Amino acid sequence: MDLIHLRNSLPQDVKVLAVSKGQPSSQIRELVSQGQIDFGESRLQEALPKLNELEDLNQIRWHFIGSLQTNKVRQVVKAFEVIHSIDSIKLAKRVSRIAGEEGKRPKLMAQVKLREDPQKFGFDSESLLKGWDEILQLSDVDVIGLMTIAPISLDMDERRTLFKECRLLADKLQLKDCSMGMTGDWEQAVEAGATWIRLGTLLFRP
Repeated sequence: MDLIHLRNSLPQDVKVLAVSKGQPSSQIRELVSQGQIDFGESRLQEALPKLNELEDLNQIRWHFIGSLQTNKVRQVVKAFEVIHSIDSIKLAKRVSRIAGEEGKRPKLMAQVKLREDPQKFGFDSESLLKGWDEILQLSDVDVIGLMTIAPISLDMDERRTLFKECRLLADKLQLKDCSMGMTGDWEQAVEAGATWIRLGTLLFRP
């Protein structure tokens, strides 16, 4: 899909995160030339060489969207401005501590798991609400929103319902951002109140 046409069709408060995992630096450059500045990577080992190759494009904002292992936190904090996949209080505390040591202040999204899915991690609503005050007290991060991924087994109506639940939970926590919706279900996510949609194959040429 044409990026400019897509952007023009979206509500003003919805931003596109181009999921560039598996894509070469040349394709990222091409999207930057069309005005795209937010890119998401999920594998640190793949991402770091691309970040080095594209360091001349200092307008890029790099988002880490993959599962974050504790031994990779320092490298991710140093390289990425936004982390979408904070799935426990323990991880949030580690990110904050290391951010302080590195003189960084990453933006964080809490990953929520609103349906049973053995393939995904994240807070359930109850545990997030219970630990929320503890998360808000972290000193070297900014918690800006929630991220969720719909299980592939859900139909579109079920995905829309899940996305609405995520939006309601974010509103309850007074969070502006919801990162939800991908190439197959971004329209349902936008309808439910997403502020970030994560698009890969829709944007990149085969």
